[in-house]
Amino acid sequence: MSLEALSLALEAFRFLRPWWLLALPAIALLWAAVRRAHARPRTPAARIAPHLTAALTLDAARRRRPQPIDGVALALVCCALGAAGPAWTRAPDPFAAQAAPAVVVLKVAPSMEGTDLAPSRLERGRQKIRDFLDLRAGARTALVAYAGSAHVVIPMTEDAGVIAPYLAALTPQTMPREGDAAGAALALAASLLAAEGGAPGGVLLVADGVSPAETAALNASPVPLAVLATLPPGARDRGLDALDAPVIAATPDEADLRRIDGLLNAAWARAQLADESRPWEDRGRWLAWPAALLTLLWFRRGWTMRWAALALATALLPGAPLAQDGARNLRAEAPAAAPGLFDLGGPVAGWFLTPDQQGDVAARRREYDRAAALYADPYRRGWAQYRDGQYKAAVETLARLESADAAMLQGLASIRAQAYRDGVRAFETALRRDPQDADAAANLALARRIVDWVERQQEASDTGDQPDPGADDVTYDNEENRGREMQVPRDQDAAGRLLTADQWMRTVDTRPGDFLRQRFALEAAQAPATGDGGTE
Repeated sequence: MSLEALSLALEAFRFLRPWWLLALPAIALLWAAVRRAHARPRTPAARIAPHLTAALTLDAARRRRPQPIDGVALALVCCALGAAGPAWTRAPDPFAAQAAPAVVVLKVAPSMEGTDLAPSRLERGRQKIRDFLDLRAGARTALVAYAGSAHVVIPMTEDAGVIAPYLAALTPQTMPREGDAAGAALALAASLLAAEGGAPGGVLLVADGVSPAETAALNASPVPLAVLATLPPGARDRGLDALDAPVIAATPDEADLRRIDGLLNAAWARAQLADESRPWEDRGRWLAWPAALLTLLWFRRGWTMRWAALALATALLPGAPLAQDGARNLRAEAPAAAPGLFDLGGPVAGWFLTPDQQGDVAARRREYDRAAALYADPYRRGWAQYRDGQYKAAVETLARLESADAAMLQGLASIRAQAYRDGVRAFETALRRDPQDADAAANLALARRIVDWVERQQEASDTGDQPDPGADDVTYDNEENRGREMQVPRDQDAAGRLLTADQWMRTVDTRPGDFLRQRFALEAAQAPATGDGGTE
């Protein structure tokens, strides 16, 4: 755990059921009373010889050793603290990213070709960015390049393989203008983060320096900013020294990247803590392990206490469950994960974890296909199938359930499977089961608009002579018979848009460097120049 994460955890620490802490003074009084009685020297009987009395009584040194009451009191303290519900994080939202989205901003100017930092400042920056992507595998990341103008190289993506070839193609020759448009690059990065639907994120600026004229724009950054300075050891830059954001010098190992990742994730976690719609994640179950280990001492000769079992049974009966229930989440909140101590699905794991608990472990590891095979609860199985992209299987699993939540998730799976009519029916079912469900009403309206759009497109394409659909075509349902069935090539999505940015980048046949040079030149020609050669 990084220092930033530890500081944030201490700041957010709380007890969900603090009234259980009232048991701690009672446990302390009990421990003191038993200890005092045990430590009180006994008056030797008058008829027993002194040498026998010494052999039959405990001396002061032995009385100071650990006693059974010590283990009992410590186990009871663990039980009381666990029942109080310690928490310092919010329960994760399964439909939201589990890592902070980030935008990497790379300076691609002639000064970055300096070889005082081997092999060059630019190449070291590219190496650090690749390592940063590997460190954040699966997290959404975008790439922005700037010199005298700023340009989005790759929009937000979870696939680092899309970024790699275009990152390698970035050279000062691909940039249409010389200069330092760091402020414009930061504005582009902020717009990319804003398009993530309000998900908190951060910006990593990789540069060998910043123009003093740009420091004011960087210091006024609306998003968390961290700077990786690609400078040789001992070198300084006046613009970097004037920044309020943390500036970390590039190191031969990954210590600099781990520090930056910790800073960005701390800002993301802080925003997650402020989301009051998510329940707190109860960590009380962690204290069950030390309590259980301490109870093993009671099987040792001389450590048995007749009242200990009753006290432990009383302490293990909290008035509230360990997992605090938050508001009903219609978007299928992921169940709390159990500790993964054994191989999932094996015979040993079955001794300690139920099938649903094993599925929780697989879901927390993002192994949703495995979780779907492990879950016994059909709702959780359908949720795992949905997350794994098995939309038709999820629809079949959830169709057997009678809850509004199941119908809601069934509708989402139908929409993803492009069965829009089925999605409309599922959302109507969710509303029938829960008329107050605002999310189902909003999704129903959206699904109806999608169906109407598809059928209007089919009406417009009704020429009376429609060829048979090919293997690479998608045929949408048309229950209203409005026009002929329309085949849409797979390079368009359900809303009629062209390829996504990731798919489009994969279809570019020209060399990435040539492609970027032409696109950047076109963008720069369409944008007015600013004072330092940047773009607005």
